[in-house]
Amino acid sequence: MKKPTISLSILIVLLMVVLSACGSAGLSIANSVNALSAPTQVAQAPSQQTSTLGASSDLLAAYQGTLEDIYTQVSPSVVNIRVVQKVDASNFAMSQLPGFPFFNLPQDQQPSEQYQSALGSGFVWDQNGYIVTNNHVVNGADKIEVTFSDGTILPATLVGADPDSDLAVIKVDTAASQLHPVQIGDSSTVKVGQLAIAIGNPFGLKGTMTTGIISAVGRSLPASETSAQSYTIPDVIQTDAPINPGNSGGVLVDAQGQVLGVTSAIESSTGANAGIGFAIPSTIVKNVIPVLIKDGKYVHPWLGISGTTLVPDLAKAMNLDASQRGALVAEILPNSPAEKAGLHGSANEVTIDGQPVKVGGDVITAIDNQSIDAMDDLIAYLYRSTKVDQKVTLTILRDGKQETLDVTQAARPSAEEVGNENASFVTRGIHLGIQGMTVDQSIAKAMSLPDGQQGVLVEQVEPGSLANTAGLHAGSRSVTINGQEVFVGGDIITAVNGQPIASIEELKGALAQLPSDEELFLTILRNGAESQITIQPGQ
Repeated sequence: MKKPTISLSILIVLLMVVLSACGSAGLSIANSVNALSAPTQVAQAPSQQTSTLGASSDLLAAYQGTLEDIYTQVSPSVVNIRVVQKVDASNFAMSQLPGFPFFNLPQDQQPSEQYQSALGSGFVWDQNGYIVTNNHVVNGADKIEVTFSDGTILPATLVGADPDSDLAVIKVDTAASQLHPVQIGDSSTVKVGQLAIAIGNPFGLKGTMTTGIISAVGRSLPASETSAQSYTIPDVIQTDAPINPGNSGGVLVDAQGQVLGVTSAIESSTGANAGIGFAIPSTIVKNVIPVLIKDGKYVHPWLGISGTTLVPDLAKAMNLDASQRGALVAEILPNSPAEKAGLHGSANEVTIDGQPVKVGGDVITAIDNQSIDAMDDLIAYLYRSTKVDQKVTLTILRDGKQETLDVTQAARPSAEEVGNENASFVTRGIHLGIQGMTVDQSIAKAMSLPDGQQGVLVEQVEPGSLANTAGLHAGSRSVTINGQEVFVGGDIITAVNGQPIASIEELKGALAQLPSDEELFLTILRNGAESQITIQPGQ
């Protein structure tokens, strides 16, 4: 027998009406008992209540049937992805065991190879074997396996990846009948309050479906918090549909089973679902994936600036009206379109709420006559409406006066072009060869460090790099912090040549000022004990 079905959005409204009717019926019964003058209402109430409950039951059955149909439609398209990565054996010594001091095993006792594995999700793009997932799921993988909903396991190869949108394409070799492509929806029409359904493989539990609503639209998500150049993904969808580690690369679909976005990250103090999940919108997916399939990479337009939203405190510090809005340019990257066009970065520094803040740069208030109220507005416009080699007109405030500048966008430098394939630090001075992140309270807690500990956590060490030669230790234990996988347990860099280091930016700045062949000394914390390591670029 065919299950009754109905549009979920209409269903919820009707269900609320029916439930409200149930409440009204109950109130009428109570009132009629108290009012002896209306005995006929009391006699009719049971049949009315039975009728109302019957309608409610039908609607609940339709709601359940609709969810079942969506799962039946979409789940065959969603796959489980297992990746295996070979890692440096020297980074997996006894330091990963809490309470044990680090020591090196004799060379003949060290394992020749070590591997680590991780799980994620993906979905079938077409019947040619292409599968979409997150870049962070397959980045650095030496082996990729795909498990379909029917249990079939196939090897996969990486076709293309775009770290700046956190999207990637892998490919399996199988019959077209095995492949069930998704239907892609239009995320630009999504509204807050609409139903949202996530399907993926949280904690490796394949084919898991959760439901919720669209909590917000137009969010921004860091493409990679550890990259040398930080980029932001705009128009991200926020949902309260439960998303957990392993959901990355899965789908967020609407009431018609169409994909609104790729589930990519969560915001959580525990690393598990806290009701705040994020999905890369389908508008970006539809632009990026066909290009990755064709070319293996996606080229983004690039201005070459970093900055922040102009808020009242910043505006006052720059002698602007407190109500002035826009995107404050903090830094101009060398040889960028912004530098060539004459855009100015922030050269002055003030203290606001106890924190040093750069001010004084140009404030972008419009682009191509489109108003810019925040940095996110600028990023979103560049994503949606521009391409490489396109000229854009910026309206700016410079020293309180309005000007216009024409900027011809270039191709955003790739990781390879800046020598940063694995998001390791790249500087104009010394290339250390590590991947890491600024130590914050969450990392300090995960590594049992004192509150307020500052420095840069070494997550990974590039084989053959200066850091590797000098014996820097990478993280050995994976934890989830603020929705991101972080490898903790590695060295903490706290100073360069005696100069304290509190963040990634300070480390890059310190290394950039040194000659490329100059010996330097790093002060590190290893298992809570401070020591020094010598870096010798000449070797």
